[in-house]
Amino acid sequence: MTHKNVYTVVVADDEDMLREAVCTMVPWAELGFSLVGSATNGLDALELVEKLEPDLLLTDIRMPFISGIELARQVREIRPAMNIAFLSGYDDFSYAKQAIQYNIISYMLKPLTIDGIAAELRTVHQKMDAQFALFRQASQTQAPPRQDKRAVFLMPLVLDEYAQPDANTGTYAVECGLLQDKTDKPYYTVMAVTIQTDQGEACTTPAFASTVDKLAVKYLRNVSFFSGGRVISVLLGNPSDFEEYMHILADEISQIADRVLGCRCRIGVSRMTPDLSQLHNAYREAMEAMQKADPAEGGVRFVGDLKPTAGGSGLCQRALEALDKHYMEADLSLVSLSGMLDVSPNHLSACIKKYAGETFINILIRKRMEAARQLLETTDLRIQEVAGRCGYLDQHYFSYCFKKYAGESPNAFRRRLRAAPGEAAQ
Repeated sequence: MTHKNVYTVVVADDEDMLREAVCTMVPWAELGFSLVGSATNGLDALELVEKLEPDLLLTDIRMPFISGIELARQVREIRPAMNIAFLSGYDDFSYAKQAIQYNIISYMLKPLTIDGIAAELRTVHQKMDAQFALFRQASQTQAPPRQDKRAVFLMPLVLDEYAQPDANTGTYAVECGLLQDKTDKPYYTVMAVTIQTDQGEACTTPAFASTVDKLAVKYLRNVSFFSGGRVISVLLGNPSDFEEYMHILADEISQIADRVLGCRCRIGVSRMTPDLSQLHNAYREAMEAMQKADPAEGGVRFVGDLKPTAGGSGLCQRALEALDKHYMEADLSLVSLSGMLDVSPNHLSACIKKYAGETFINILIRKRMEAARQLLETTDLRIQEVAGRCGYLDQHYFSYCFKKYAGESPNAFRRRLRAAPGEAAQ
């Protein structure tokens, strides 16, 4: 019998009968999957993804609170290496295809029989096997990849502190394909990546550069090459591209190294620069950040994370204080909070987990629920107004979260307190 990779999976669907049928009747083990959790809505699914870190999320496209597409977007922020399979009705199919950028590996059109779902899951398993095999092969091959003209052009600018652009540099950049034309004026960021065994031994191969390229191309223009036992990548884009995608890419590389190769990553990322002449300085920043990256904290470090005020319990305390001030903002996220503190989302997430012992999402929900309890106890605000003051635009979403947290609905909580005033302080 051939060895079969076993992939963990979470199922999310608000249709109770369908969800229960999928969870109990699909022959998961026979198909090479291990069912580790199920959820009735997008909010619970997101929490399970963060807690269980599954390889696959099988989710309905239309669910309460967080739609399948919004769930896919938020999942990409925390588990970009995870695959997602959509269950969708025919009318949702074109809508679902908008989420192709979120690692959607399959669209399963309803209605589906259990046999139909099993057949689709066999295909999904084959695709995931192919992904893993591709990354393993690309990462473990010792032979260096074929030299890219763009890499040949960039290597001296990145590695040699004395190399300087000249009058012909712009022309060469266009001729080798780095820039589209002479009007193309991107910003540049340098990323340094190395992978290690659990014993700390370096195991980065020249061919790992192609793995980094395969992941990076989904987000940013990029050129990667191998030098000095590490992969160096020059990434091109505008500032908003880097703000949206850079932390996701770094996390995906780290997660792929961990899940597929069984190795730990150290990744360093420089600041942006609009000038080719600054690539060597950016390289030095990336190397400095990489050397300070802690594999136990995700292995990703941006150079901005190296400031004295950007580490340890002090950063965690600043994050908690900022969360206290901004929890009522509906669009508050780990990314927006990291922007306020001028650190990377990767570093902030790892720091909060290490020093607070919880994830950002859990801390935010608890803070909002504590604020909601106080408002329900001490004011006559309508439930919708309480929801708004606690960062929830959807009253039903708020009520669901509150019941999950407190064990009763906001209205039931308030009625109980008014019936027995002495319980408010308990």
